[in-house]
Order: sequence, then C-alpha cells, then structure tokens
Amino acid sequence: MFDQKFITDAMSRSAEDPMDRRILFRAAGIAGIGGAAALIASSPAYASKDSEDSGNSGKGPSDGAILNFALNLEYLEAEFYLRAVTGRGLSDGLTDGKGRKGGVTGGAKVPFKAGSLIEKYAKEIAADEESHVKFLRTALGKAAVSRPQIDLEASFTAAAMAAGLINAGQTFNPFTDETSFLLGAFIFEDVGVTAYKGAAPLIDNKTYLEAAAGILAVEAYHAGIIRTTLYALDLQMPAQAISDARDSLDGSTDLDQGIGTKATANLVPTDANGVAFSRSPGQVLNIAYLTSKAAKEGGFFPKGVNGDINRSAANS
Repeated sequence: MFDQKFITDAMSRSAEDPMDRRILFRAAGIAGIGGAAALIASSPAYASKDSEDSGNSGKGPSDGAILNFALNLEYLEAEFYLRAVTGRGLSDGLTDGKGRKGGVTGGAKVPFKAGSLIEKYAKEIAADEESHVKFLRTALGKAAVSRPQIDLEASFTAAAMAAGLINAGQTFNPFTDETSFLLGAFIFEDVGVTAYKGAAPLIDNKTYLEAAAGILAVEAYHAGIIRTTLYALDLQMPAQAISDARDSLDGSTDLDQGIGTKATANLVPTDANGVAFSRSPGQVLNIAYLTSKAAKEGGFFPKGVNGDINRSAANS
C-alpha cells in the first residue's frame, strides 16, 4: 500500500502546472491530502520539478502530456461513433480547452438495418467513448486540450485508397452503410489498444496508470467486437488490407494483424506469448496522420493534435 507522501509526490509530478496539481488531486479522489495539495501547488521546488519532467529534458513526457495525447484520440473516436449513431458529435462543453479548437468535417447517422445488432454495438461504443472524453477532461482539469480539427471525410477516402479498397477517383464513406461503418471503425480500434499499451510504461502516477489500464481494457473490448463482427460477415480480405496499410505507416516491423482467413480466425492479435503489441505515440500518429514520415498534421487531424505529444515518427 502506498503511503500518502508517496501518492502526494506522484500526483505533484504528474500535473503540468500548479493549478493542474490541485485539480488532479480532486479528480483522483484521494482523501486526507487536500491541505498537502495546496502546499505542494505553491511550492517552487515542485514547480521546478514539473518543468524538468515536461518532456523537454530527455526524461520523457509528463503524465499530463500523455493523458492529453490520449484525449486527442478519444475526441476522434467519440466524434466518429456519436455521429454514426446520432448524427451529432460532442457537445460544445466537451470540446474546449488548451490549444487550437477545431471543427469536424464529415460524419452522419448510419442507416442501420432495423433491429441491427451492429447499431446496438455502435451505440454502446459511442457512449463509452464519450465517457472517456469526460473522464480525461475531468482528470486533466484546466490542463485539458481542446478538440483539434478532425476530418471524417477525405481522411477515410485516403485511408481506403492506401489500403487498396478503392481506386483513384473513388471515395469511401464509412457512414454510408453498416459494412462501411465497420471497416471505418476497424481503422481506429486496434490503434487505440496499441496506443494505450504503448503509453502505459511512460506513466509514473499509479492512479493514472490504473485509469489508463481501465480505458485500455474497454478499447480492447471494442476492438474485439469490431473484429468479431467483421469476421462473421466474411470481411477478412478488406480487414487484412486495412491491417497491411497500417503496418506500412508505422515502421518496418510487421506487427499489425488482420482478422484471419475463412479457415482460421485471428480475432485477438497477439505475439507468440499471447501478448498484445504496442505502438509508440509517434507510430500512432503515423496512422492518424496517414504518413510514414515525421509530421505534425495530416489525415484525420488536418491541423495536428493539441498538446506536447504531436509529431509522428520518421519511418521512411
């Protein structure tokens, strides 16, 4: 069991500035250390420590920076799923914060079939993703970044073309029908799982590590639903094409996996030890920006993401 001094120190290091420290204490719900929070928040020594841990000194990004990186991804997923099931995105009150706030291009209510199981799955996932946005924004407080500009139109066409699902001059709209929706969701879901797993070792604060692990578990459930549904509809070939396209963006390794063949299912992508693989934040942004090069914008985020972690990796 961690004593209060250990938790207090960890919470202090995790925030991006003194005001954020006070908010993080309250969000974590740790009793009996409110007075200590105020003292630490005003301590020059701890303010200096935060500066050293901000990600610019070679020690890695702060926990706040990591959570904000995750928040950018949750904005994207929430906007995609909410628009698919309701025709509307996040409320304005869930989109403001630090950095440049952007709008959302594309997205519409999917014409799900009457009584569709896929629609029921989509509604549950949409609610989860909206809850993730609310949770991370509460945890980050005034340090939370705003929703960046998001493209749910041209980006999907570019991704589908890269995967060979469409030809030049054609478009891909994931909101057209159930099959297109599932393939669009598949582009996101596996990436979210690998993003949280890759970020976990970078998080110092145990409270936030546990929270990230909880979100990782939910994203894994979501990915399993999408992969299983695609497999049941015999969509192994387009799923493999999307997997190959992701693999071409995030480096020389061949880690990404499709959902198998008609003869053999591969619903849980793991290594030989049965362990899911990880992506670094840079690799995640390679896929989100739809580039294998170092970049700070593109693809689903035309103006980039908000926060300190915003550059994709140089893989070509």
